[in-house]
Amino acid sequence: MRSRQNITEQFTTFLQFDTDKAISWAVDARLHRNLINCQTRLSQPEVSESFWVCYWYKVWQEKPESLARGHFSAYLQEVCYWAVHKIVTNLSSTQHTLSDCFQMVIIRVDKVLKGFKPNLNFNLKNYASAIFSSEFKEMLRSQNEIDICTNWRLLRKLTQKRLVESLQNQGIHEDVIQRYVLAWKCYQALYAPKQIVGTRKLSRPDDATWTAIAQLYNFQRQTQLSQPGPECSQETIEKWLIISAQAVRDYLYPNMISLNVSVGEENSGDEYIDIVPQLKQESLMTEILAQEELLDRQSQQAQISNVLVTALTELDPEAHNIIQLYYREGLTQQQIAQQLGIKQYTISRRLAKVKDFLLLKLVTWSQQSLHISLNSLVLNYVSTILEEWLQTYYHHSLSEST
Repeated sequence: MRSRQNITEQFTTFLQFDTDKAISWAVDARLHRNLINCQTRLSQPEVSESFWVCYWYKVWQEKPESLARGHFSAYLQEVCYWAVHKIVTNLSSTQHTLSDCFQMVIIRVDKVLKGFKPNLNFNLKNYASAIFSSEFKEMLRSQNEIDICTNWRLLRKLTQKRLVESLQNQGIHEDVIQRYVLAWKCYQALYAPKQIVGTRKLSRPDDATWTAIAQLYNFQRQTQLSQPGPECSQETIEKWLIISAQAVRDYLYPNMISLNVSVGEENSGDEYIDIVPQLKQESLMTEILAQEELLDRQSQQAQISNVLVTALTELDPEAHNIIQLYYREGLTQQQIAQQLGIKQYTISRRLAKVKDFLLLKLVTWSQQSLHISLNSLVLNYVSTILEEWLQTYYHHSLSEST
């Protein structure tokens, strides 16, 4: 097994899977040519990994759809693999293979890049690992609902923001999206089923309800739509809603299409390098940073941990118990409320207050030790670090106790 050894490999190669195993690295011809061209313009082509992270990040900021995004997709392959692998191996069951899950998460590279701030002196791979893990967990939570509920239940629990995003992801024209959204609003307003609230097996509305939905749509289209269009039948409205539901499913859980292979004639330029039947976490970590950067990062992590551990000791007994039940035992707010005999909204407030307290401690340390200026972006970034630390800290605490 050979980890990626140099800058060219790190920014131009992609994991290849055979069934559920990562077996090799493949070179993307376009990315390879692009990187070589950039290196030839530099006096020292083999500059540091951190230099290329900053370089491609600036390019991506100026032009998000450029090849810089592809270079980051390549660069973060191992990070994404391990973030997904860690979660999948702890699942009792899942309908997707490891390679499926990997492909579902790696397409979230844009979210990583939008939140990453190089000027804060944090490592991109560390930040990406936290985001990939968070995204994958959220996908699993949502998928448990979306995979088993009917279209009609899905449309009842849907938000307008998610619907619009899903339709835009399908490339549907804005005027058509407005019609679909209005049809969905009419459905939401008039379909009030008698089944128990929350049932996933919600049935199709009856004909009388469809007639009422179509009538409401045809009435509101004159004032709600920029392009009202002709009147629509109930069959058309139903068709639109089914299309909308499918768009949501496709948006949340797209078909698995490999990102590793170039399109068209570029395929002829792909080549495979070495077989990696096993990936070792230790080997990955030694490749992430030069030794001096690794030591700096470990020192900062240790300091962050010390700050937060000390802050935890300052909590009152009730707050300390609540945060342990939430992160260490994995209980929901409702379960904690039942166990402690406290209202759920009280638990929610106490958790928020504890997180705010810990966040203040961490931000204060960052300002004093790293000389970081506080703004909303920095606060969001540090909040992500705090959440990941809490999950890791209490997970380790639980492992040691068992």
